[in-house]
Amino acid sequence: MGLSQRGVRPQQRHGSGGRASRAVAGLPARAAAVTAIVDVLEHQRPFESDGAAFIGLEPADRGLARAIVGTTLRRHGEIRGALDRLISKPPTTRMGKLSAILDTAAAQILFMDVPDHAAVSLALELAEADPKARHFKPLANGVLRALARERETFRAETVPPFADTPKWLAARWRKAFGEAGAAAIAEAHRFEAPLDVTVRDDPAGWAEKLGGVALPTGSVRLDGKGRIEAMPGFAEGAWWVQDVAAALPARLLGDVGGKTVLDLCAAPGGKTAQLAAAGAVVTALDLSPERLSRVKENLARLKLTATTVAADGTTYDPPERFDAVLLDAPCSATGTIRRHPDIPFLKRESDLTSLAVIQQALLARAVQLTKPGGTIVFATCSLEPEEGEARIEAALRDLPVELMPLAAGDFPGLAAEWVVGGVLRTTPGHAPGPGIEGGMDGFFAARLRRR
Repeated sequence: MGLSQRGVRPQQRHGSGGRASRAVAGLPARAAAVTAIVDVLEHQRPFESDGAAFIGLEPADRGLARAIVGTTLRRHGEIRGALDRLISKPPTTRMGKLSAILDTAAAQILFMDVPDHAAVSLALELAEADPKARHFKPLANGVLRALARERETFRAETVPPFADTPKWLAARWRKAFGEAGAAAIAEAHRFEAPLDVTVRDDPAGWAEKLGGVALPTGSVRLDGKGRIEAMPGFAEGAWWVQDVAAALPARLLGDVGGKTVLDLCAAPGGKTAQLAAAGAVVTALDLSPERLSRVKENLARLKLTATTVAADGTTYDPPERFDAVLLDAPCSATGTIRRHPDIPFLKRESDLTSLAVIQQALLARAVQLTKPGGTIVFATCSLEPEEGEARIEAALRDLPVELMPLAAGDFPGLAAEWVVGGVLRTTPGHAPGPGIEGGMDGFFAARLRRR
C-alpha cells in the first residue's frame, strides 16, 4: 500500500460496510466534517458552518459536524502526533480523503463524547465511499481501533504548550507576550470560546434570565447551549452576540450621546449597535454590501437606527466631518482563533505586511474624517504587534494625532493587566473578570485625539 502501520493489530478486511449514500445515523455529519477539513487543510479555504458542505444538514447533524471540525482544528497537532505513532508515514492526497477521515475520527475518539464504535464504523463508511481511500480501509480500521484502545495512554501524557500552534505563531507570541503569556494563549485556543452577549441595559437581570453570569465590563457570559434565536430577549432586541473583548473598543470613546460617530468597517455590526444604543448619531460604513446587509438586519431586530453606507473607507468623503471615528480595521484576526480555529491554517506571516498597509491607509483616512479635537479609536482583533502597537507608533509619527492614554478604571471592568503603555491589549489568556473562566478574544485598541 505504500503506507505501513506501527503498533496496530492486523485486521481482517470486512465487507463494504455500506456506501456513504446509505441513510446511516450520524454519517451526514461526519461526511460534512471531512469535506470541511479537506477544504481547510488541503485547499486553504475558510471554514463556514453554513458553507456548501453543511447545506441540507439537519440541525443536530450541523451541530455535530461543527463540533467535529472545531475539535479537529483546535487539537490538530495532538491528533497528528497520536496518529503518527500508529502510522509510519502520513497519508497523502493520492489516498483521497483518508487523512481527513482519520483526523476527524481521531478527534472524536480522543476529545469528544462519542462512542468509539460510532467514530470508527462511520469513518470506515466514509473511506469505503471514497474511490481512493477505499483501498486503505483495512489500515484505517486498524489505526482507529488501536487509537481507541490506547486513548487513556495518550490522554495521560503531558501535552507540550504549543503542540497545536504553528511554529511561526508560537515564536511571535513568545516574543510579544513572554513564555507564560504565549502558553496561556495557546492553551485557550484548544477550547471553544464561550458565548458572550452585550445587553442594552440591566446586565445582572439578563444574566439571571439567560442563565449566565454578568461580567465586570457589563457583558453577559452564557453557557452557549441552545439556539440563540430561541433565547429570551433575542426577538425583542434586548441583546446581541459580541465577545467581551470586542465590546471594549467602542467604550473607549466615552459618552457619545448626541455625537456624530463613524463606524468605519462596521460589519457585522456589534459596535454600531453599541454606539446607537448609547445615543450616538451613527454612520455605519463597510466595503461589502453583503456584509452591510447583515448590519441592517441586526439594527432592525434591535430597533436601533444608523445610516448605512457601502463604500471604500480609504476614499469615503462625506460632506461633514465626525465628532468621533471608530475603526476596527481588517486584520489577520489571530485574536479570534478560539472562534475561528481555521485561521492558523489559512494565514501566513507574510500576510501581515499587506494588511498593515491597508490598516495605515484606513487610519489616515479616519483621522481626516474626524473634526479637530475629535476622538479616533483604532482597533484590531489581532495578537500581532504589527497590527496594533506598530500602527499607533506610525500614526503618532506621521499623522496629526496624539495619544489619549488609557488607565485601569477608565470605565467599569477595565482591568490593569489589559492596559499596556496607555493602550488596550487583551489576549485569550486573560480572564474577563475575577474567577471567570473561558478567556476572551485578543484585541488591540488605542484612543487618539486629532490635533
